[in-house]
Amino acid sequence: MNFDTIIRGGRLFDGTDAPSALRNIGIRDGRIAAITPHELDATGCPEVIDAVGKWVLPGFIDIHTHYDVEVLDGPGLAESVRHGVTTVVIGSCSLSTIHVGGTDAGDLFGRVEAIPREHVIDAVDRAKTWTGAQEYIEALESRALGPNIAAFIGHSDMRTATMGLDRATRADARPTSGEMAEMERMLAEALDAGFLGMSSMQLLFDKIDGETCRSRTLPSTYAKPRELRRLKSALRRRGRVLQSGPDIENPMNLLSQVAQSLPVGRRKLKTSLLSAADVKSNPFAVALLGPLARVVNRFGADFRWQHLPVPFEVYADGIDLVVFEEFGSGAAALHLRDEIERNALLRDEEYRRSFRKDYDAKFGMRVWHRDFFDAEIVACPDESVIGKSFGQVGLDRGGLHPVDAFLDLVLEHGAKLRWRTTISNHRPEVLKKLARDDGVQMGFSDAGAHLRNMAFYNFGLRLLRHVRDSQLGGAPFMTLERAVHRLTGELADWYQIDAGHLRIGDRADVVVIDPQRLDERLDDYAEAPVPQYDNVPRMVNRNDDTVEVVLIGGRAVARAGGPTELLGVTRTGSFLRTGQRTSVSVTTKPVTPKEVLAHVG
Repeated sequence: MNFDTIIRGGRLFDGTDAPSALRNIGIRDGRIAAITPHELDATGCPEVIDAVGKWVLPGFIDIHTHYDVEVLDGPGLAESVRHGVTTVVIGSCSLSTIHVGGTDAGDLFGRVEAIPREHVIDAVDRAKTWTGAQEYIEALESRALGPNIAAFIGHSDMRTATMGLDRATRADARPTSGEMAEMERMLAEALDAGFLGMSSMQLLFDKIDGETCRSRTLPSTYAKPRELRRLKSALRRRGRVLQSGPDIENPMNLLSQVAQSLPVGRRKLKTSLLSAADVKSNPFAVALLGPLARVVNRFGADFRWQHLPVPFEVYADGIDLVVFEEFGSGAAALHLRDEIERNALLRDEEYRRSFRKDYDAKFGMRVWHRDFFDAEIVACPDESVIGKSFGQVGLDRGGLHPVDAFLDLVLEHGAKLRWRTTISNHRPEVLKKLARDDGVQMGFSDAGAHLRNMAFYNFGLRLLRHVRDSQLGGAPFMTLERAVHRLTGELADWYQIDAGHLRIGDRADVVVIDPQRLDERLDDYAEAPVPQYDNVPRMVNRNDDTVEVVLIGGRAVARAGGPTELLGVTRTGSFLRTGQRTSVSVTTKPVTPKEVLAHVG
């Protein structure tokens, strides 16, 4: 029996809870053709991968990304693939590019996801040849996709396309009967085409970019219950998923989002909700999340929290960080794009009093812990402040309030002031509990967004390290098999996509990992340019020795942590349709100069 690739002697994790074992794997025509403890005949096989001492597992699935724009010009998506991700989900947080044009996409994505607005507009306007979901899939599959793609259709996308962005973001506007029918048609078309479902958003600190509707919240947040019920009913009928983010300042909204999954006089609604996080601002809230999920699921719901299984560390340049959007004075500063206007505001004493008041308000649900003593300066023209907190700088400057110390430094240095803090997931023991919780899904990387603010492309590797290290330390909290299952097969089965398993006949989306390289380098800070955004720098992860090889559709797209000549040049990934087996692609296509550059990033 001839094979295209043989992976020899590795410890195989098949994506289930089944015990791992030393196995040889034969791949033919992009699929797993043999799994055996016996030697495979390598006669005529062009590639034999020595995996002795290594782990062989299904490619990771990233269920929450914002690659909707990047995939148009850089379809290799190397930053995820090089860390073992072989399937990404786009269309998160009510945002997609199925129906909106470039300018509206720029307004929707630019500020919320911290992707340069001008690049969003340019990419969408140049790329858009589609008018609906099926044509969108065809357009994606005409590109040199690196990983597989699965997608939600965004509620804000549909709402903007039918109502116009201005009306879609007015509290007094309602969709007409015709507009409502058009949104239902768009959703039905997307579900027919194989989309996972619909993403929505109720979180109120995600703000729109541009001029016309600047600083309004996303269109989805303006939808009234009747509109939401009609769209959700379509998801219920089809057994598809609602991804949503609650208004965290409104406990009743959060509870209703959890309860909506219940089959009370109706079909259940599969719901994936943002997010299960151990936030510093409220260390007790996380204890309620697991029980809430267990209660509703016990009564027939199908509810999951999304969870990033690593510390949520963020970086900021000056005051440009999305967490400031969650309170009035912070949002007022970010509303002003002109540096002169913004600086005038930051100098104003009345504004500072308002900022100090917001900062000192320690009660209520919020994302940021609002503690400038827990914020380290990592870069600044004034080297004397590097390594200090803003709180310490305030003390050094005669006992200034931490807010005044922060604003003074922003005025002095602008975006050259770079600092970091950890917002959530800082307690290892809590992370262990969340990793074991059946009501929690591993994901929420936000890959492709927040370019200079965060990098979680290797979250799957970091979870495996946490599990392995706990075992080596004599205090295991879960098996390696379970951890792999949670990052692969469990997600694939819940979202009903053709991924996440290594069985005979499955797609050969395979990762070979060196467990000896699951070390502290996974946490290292690094930056790299984004070629398709005119080389704007972004935070990345660079632990290139950990992942030895990544195969997508049986073809090697990454080695030693870097892309091969195939990635971004030859289509290896496919669009994964809900509930359907997916063919393996070996399509090649001419690529643009940006795409050629993107695959080597």
